[in-house]
Amino acid sequence: MGQALCCIQVEESTVAITEPCGKCKHVLKPGYHCSPWCFGRQLAGKLSLRVQQLDVRCETKTKDNVFVNVVASIQYRALAEKALDAFSNRSDIRAWIQSYVFDVSAVNCTVEVSVISS
Repeated sequence: MGQALCCIQVEESTVAITEPCGKCKHVLKPGYHCSPWCFGRQLAGKLSLRVQQLDVRCETKTKDNVFVNVVASIQYRALAEKALDAFSNRSDIRAWIQSYVFDVSAVNCTVEVSVISS
């Protein structure tokens, strides 16, 4: 509805990306904006700036040849200054982070176990 009237509302903690003639060009901060679609400028999408969490479960082998299941909790967010880059390169950020965690955990896994006896 808002796009039909050339008005775009951007909520808090989000930014909107507009594209004139198919190329991502402008970042709109939270608030109301006028985006004249009749001149070829349209809304490409919105990007959340909130902190998001991804839990990655992976099985890895320690230095003493023991297999352990590790859950890594990664918190990430897009930066407002880099919103244009984050939007244009966001093919599947969760899959990219997950593969990075798998690679790092396979190489650098040290597990400390504390035994408590009563």
